[in-house]
Amino acid sequence: MAGHSQFKNIMHRKGRQDAARSKLFSKLAREITVAAKLGAPDPNMNPRLRAAILAARAENVPKDNIERAIKKAQGGDADTYEEIRYEGYGPGGVAIIVEVLTDNRNRTASDVRSAFSKSGGHLAETGAVAFLFDRVGMVEFDAKVASEDDMLDAAIEAGADDVASTSSGHEVYVEQDRLRDVARALEARFGEPRKAALVWKPQSTIGLDDEQGEKLLRLIETLEDRDDVQNVFANFEVSDALMARVGA
Repeated sequence: MAGHSQFKNIMHRKGRQDAARSKLFSKLAREITVAAKLGAPDPNMNPRLRAAILAARAENVPKDNIERAIKKAQGGDADTYEEIRYEGYGPGGVAIIVEVLTDNRNRTASDVRSAFSKSGGHLAETGAVAFLFDRVGMVEFDAKVASEDDMLDAAIEAGADDVASTSSGHEVYVEQDRLRDVARALEARFGEPRKAALVWKPQSTIGLDDEQGEKLLRLIETLEDRDDVQNVFANFEVSDALMARVGA
């Protein structure tokens, strides 16, 4: 299993168990509002908005909440959020990228810096770790929609570059500018994906022992618990023992 998949699946499952639903809904709604404000309010004409809506649906955000978030952007009364990317190193030298939407840069910088320092990590300059990742599109489906071979065949036919299939789902990777076309081709065959978005995919992963792995997972959970943090990416490999311990 790819390190990125391990990390994402662990955090996704723990997030479903532990995160407050209201906080998660708020983050998803914020992304919808920002996407609708920056582009067209029609998801068919706005790839970022479509991706945000897909993410919200995957977490069972009510339709009324989604529509309200879009109308907020159209009404012109939406808060102005700044998109910022933070980069740093966590326990074991793991590279971490944190994407935020914030209306207060100073508050967010302080929160993120504090999370890193308390974990034994540290923030770095922008660009310090991004070169260890590829910025790519990802289309994600439930495992039940297709076999590993069928998904691979369909992804190749659609023009994708790579597929990572696990018991919890299929992740199809594609160059940024082909994300929309590949997502639509796969949707026509397998139905609506549970996610279609730009992600930071690690070029390689770092192996951690259980102690370092637990510290890193706590850091990532702390970051994801911050209101302004939208996404966290890291380049580490998790041991089978740690996966069992955290219930993945």
